[in-house]
Amino acid sequence: MLCTNYFCRDGCFVSLLVHLVVSEVASEGPAQTCKLTETFLSLQMNLHTWEDMANGTGVEEFILLGFPGTWHSRVSLVVVFALTYSLTVIGNACIIALVWMNSNLRTPMYFFLCNLSFLEIWYTTGVVPKAIGVMLGTSQTISFRVCILQLFFLLSLGSTECFLLSAMAYDRYLAICYPLRYSSLMNSVLPARLALSSWLGGFLAVSLLAFLTSRLTFCGPDVINHFLCDIDSCLALSCSDTWPVELATFLVSIIVVVASCVVTLVSYIYIISSILRIQSVHGRKKAFSTCSAHLSVVTIWYGSTMFLYVKPSAQNSLDLNKLVNTFNTVVTPLLNPFIYTLRNKEVRQALGWAFQKK
Repeated sequence: MLCTNYFCRDGCFVSLLVHLVVSEVASEGPAQTCKLTETFLSLQMNLHTWEDMANGTGVEEFILLGFPGTWHSRVSLVVVFALTYSLTVIGNACIIALVWMNSNLRTPMYFFLCNLSFLEIWYTTGVVPKAIGVMLGTSQTISFRVCILQLFFLLSLGSTECFLLSAMAYDRYLAICYPLRYSSLMNSVLPARLALSSWLGGFLAVSLLAFLTSRLTFCGPDVINHFLCDIDSCLALSCSDTWPVELATFLVSIIVVVASCVVTLVSYIYIISSILRIQSVHGRKKAFSTCSAHLSVVTIWYGSTMFLYVKPSAQNSLDLNKLVNTFNTVVTPLLNPFIYTLRNKEVRQALGWAFQKK
């Protein structure tokens, strides 16, 4: 009876094959017959797995693990994520509105800041809503295509932010080192070109990496130990050769993160040397105040980004990567508007003027 159930549950071809072989060994007893049947069914499952590996269709969707824990701890995280997301969107939108309404802030520095705030809104939007659904258990699955799309979207925005921060550093370099020629050097055309180049460069730099990741084969398991699709999780689950993707990740990281960081570092070396040559203490404080907010954002962003991506292999702890990714995608976009508000006198004055007008 047990053997008959196996035949009914699986395909006719396998059942017929098993029946033919079993008929040859039926004289050896029912125990041997059922054992042989189980062997054939196991072979069928292996054949299906091998076929999926060949076609690259073994896993159609992933399960995002998020932050495992009790229901109360996950609800607490949901509240924190939701509050952080709301403040991030409101804070960055306020900066864009302030620059738009205040003619005194329509300078190249604040033009770049508006681009950065616009980017941060979409950067955190690509992560937090899905992460909340994962933690609540209402949206834990993500299809393979959407996973690759999220990975491409987040990496592209992250690369764009690196380029924008280096463009902002170059702007501060011209403003402090060449104050008399600044208006002619940083004219109305150059900031737009630098911003456009940052957006195009960020998305183009990640295109090849996203394409190579989409060609990986996933045969199972299908559980991602994260609240988003990142490159390390995909590499950990892939059953195909991941060396080309790891190499591409490392090269893109060098080109995007390290190159932009070098531009920023060199700019600040010249900026600091110029500030130290200023005779008056008041003059030095005023010059440093124009770039202190940007320097704080640069330090936070590049520190976490280099930890995540500038490495020859993806064998770091996924739990540690999850923690750093939380800081990078949730906390940092929230800090930026507060840093620029608290450490920039012009933004504080414009904010106070806006409240007085109301």
